[in-house]
Amino acid sequence: TLMGGGAMDGADPLATGMIGMHGSQASNRGVDGCDLLIAVGCRFSDRVALKPDSFARNGKIVHIDIDRAEINKNVQTDHHIIGDAKIVLERLNEKIPQYDHSEWKDYVFSFPTETKYDLDENGVMTPKEILATIESMVPEDTVVSTDVGEHQMWAIQHFHFSYPGQLLTSGGFGTMGFGLGAAIGAKMGNLDKVVVHTTGDGCFRMNCHELATVQHYNLPIITVVFNNGTLGMVRQWQHLIYNEHYSQTTLDRGPDFVKLAEAYGLSGYRVRTRAEMAQALAQALQSGRGAVIDCVLDPDEMVRPMVAGGSAITDFLLKEGAN
Repeated sequence: TLMGGGAMDGADPLATGMIGMHGSQASNRGVDGCDLLIAVGCRFSDRVALKPDSFARNGKIVHIDIDRAEINKNVQTDHHIIGDAKIVLERLNEKIPQYDHSEWKDYVFSFPTETKYDLDENGVMTPKEILATIESMVPEDTVVSTDVGEHQMWAIQHFHFSYPGQLLTSGGFGTMGFGLGAAIGAKMGNLDKVVVHTTGDGCFRMNCHELATVQHYNLPIITVVFNNGTLGMVRQWQHLIYNEHYSQTTLDRGPDFVKLAEAYGLSGYRVRTRAEMAQALAQALQSGRGAVIDCVLDPDEMVRPMVAGGSAITDFLLKEGAN
């Protein structure tokens, strides 16, 4: 799930990606086709089990959770264990012999585990290129915070989190403006680590004044703005589900994020290509001071895949690479 990013190494060959509304085809189809689903600390929220009565319809569900109130709340389970996940899993491992089911991979990995993006004909930078550039240039233990929306989904899809706590996101709370405060807290608690704040041009407006805090305490936090000039996630729904009835999603107004960063005494960059992104990020990492990188994106860039609310998790509105 979204909040489980880093529970296992995202670069592991057996990691198939997020599940649910914007989950990978491999994860969604794997859950739909499995005969046993073991869910550890998962709420089965409406972004995971979009249609509860069809969720994991071919299998039995075992739910492990420390909170009894979560059991059978959204999805009916066949068996549940109440307890601390670490203790429960350690005890289960003592009782279950080692099996080899390598043939299962042939089914799961017959579907894409990651969204594939290519440059469009105008050479506009894609979200995956931004995140691939970041991941290739920052230390492996870099902490990443997100706000809410398309950039949040892109971050969990394309940044391979390798340890618990590496991803800081508000999850089901959907808190626009969460990311910069989370980044500040992460940096104060991990002065030896690089901290990257990913945000959208809508979310960043919510708490961008906290750049004053970043400057005052000399925190070298790097804010990356996925700037598509719109409230992208809502626009995506308006485009796909509401017959392109766009309302209150166009952000055709200021501020200029580069000038805003400079006004707070920080470095500001605007980038339109992957090469420019790499150059700006290198300068930001070397400067040892806070920075804002404004990444210009196409307003119609979407999060892929996507399953509509209330649908089975294999009923994709959008698949990988579709336009």
